[in-house]
Amino acid sequence: MILTKAQYDEIAQCLVSVPPTRQSLRKLKQRFPSQSQATLLSIFSQEYQKHIKRTHAKHHTSEAIESYYRRYLNGVAKNGAAPVLLELANEVDYAPSLMARIILERFLQEHAETLPCKSVINSMLRDPSQIPDGVLANQVYQCIVNDCCYGPLVDCIKHAIGHEHEVLLRDLLLERNLSFLGEGQLRAKGYDKTPDFILQVPVAVEGHIIHWIESKASFGDECSHHDYLHDQFWSYWNRFGPGLVIYWYGFIQELDCNRERGILLKASFPTDIVTLGHSVA
Repeated sequence: MILTKAQYDEIAQCLVSVPPTRQSLRKLKQRFPSQSQATLLSIFSQEYQKHIKRTHAKHHTSEAIESYYRRYLNGVAKNGAAPVLLELANEVDYAPSLMARIILERFLQEHAETLPCKSVINSMLRDPSQIPDGVLANQVYQCIVNDCCYGPLVDCIKHAIGHEHEVLLRDLLLERNLSFLGEGQLRAKGYDKTPDFILQVPVAVEGHIIHWIESKASFGDECSHHDYLHDQFWSYWNRFGPGLVIYWYGFIQELDCNRERGILLKASFPTDIVTLGHSVA
């Protein structure tokens, strides 16, 4: 799904006034029925992550942390089974999984001789049964399963979706008898930054020569695309020449402005590939 900048801005503006819940996503789908659920979910998640980055610091002041922790303690003292942490996160407009981390770290700071390392805390968030307090473990669990943008559950889903689309791209290349090297093979050869696939025989797409293909299981908005250009795509271009980026959930049309410089954007696998003088349908 390719959107104009104006279409994207209309969707993003609607997200400003809605909380990051699955109910809000359903309302967004009703508001924009012509857009796919996957595209809206990707935009929804990216816009919320931008919001969290902008407001992250205010939730991590010592005053804010103490206030949240006291409110948590008072809440569970009244009713330990109520979703105290989840409701607190929603009230202060912060991601539930990130709120859970704040409270967990503060709890461990109070009850452990030394604060566990980051890997131990991450392990507790992935498996709350490791938390040495049953009430807090349940509160953290409620936050994790109700967070649609952050947390270990979301990370796992994103990783699975990303892998699924890389496998899809590999299968499409094989179907068209295109010879390629995968990321693992390239790293084994000593490359540090590599795209998902290098074509051993370059092809042409819409008149542009393609040496590599990168799969992105997300929507290409201005912020993410700018970061990818800086951190990945231009590095690939420097090493391997011009290439193709597939944003499987669409992108902003105006971002496809570097074709002549060697980076082509598509929202699906191209059907008009030309190689060795003949077309592969």
